[in-house]
Amino acid sequence: MRLVLLGPPGVGKGTQAERLSKEFDLQWISTGNILRDSIKNETTLGDKIKSYVEKGLLVPDDIMLDIVKERLASNKSKNGFILDGFPRTVSQAKALKQLVGKIDKVLYLKCDEDCIVRRLSARRVCFSCGATYNLLTNPPKKDEVCDKCNSKLIRRSDDDEETIRERLRVYERQTADLKEFYAKEGILYEIDGSLSVAQVYKEIKRVL
Repeated sequence: MRLVLLGPPGVGKGTQAERLSKEFDLQWISTGNILRDSIKNETTLGDKIKSYVEKGLLVPDDIMLDIVKERLASNKSKNGFILDGFPRTVSQAKALKQLVGKIDKVLYLKCDEDCIVRRLSARRVCFSCGATYNLLTNPPKKDEVCDKCNSKLIRRSDDDEETIRERLRVYERQTADLKEFYAKEGILYEIDGSLSVAQVYKEIKRVL
């Protein structure tokens, strides 16, 4: 099974991708996580893309394609994959099609801007192990402390309201044509991302 998850930042793509990955034994490729880890670890890639990510801008196509190619070459993709955060443009979608052939389904999680701002403003991550929480929908057992490693949780620098709204504007500008591209291919399915995590997952499985 080859899936693409689309949707604005904060709509819950990562949460759903993780569930799908475990249930169907698919490789979960989150380009956002890969980029953030590269910045955190101060790798060569991290140095290249840091300014783009911090400003909420799209990372250039050639860099994104190299990242995806490397992950898809892994044996972990033998049963299929879930792409989360890629493609973001029609040019990336066409390059992906050349790379892997047919995509089975594209799931577009939609949610209004104010809802996303509330969600992302409440997001917290563990600097030590990378676990993600949300004070509204998935809070840690202890206030601001990671359940897994007991480290202090932090708020990502790009989760302030101004940056969130700019990221959403960029996303909508860049992906309007992408949604149309996949709709014409007959593989785009829209799902209400404002529902609870369990309800969204139920809808995804119904589509699959």
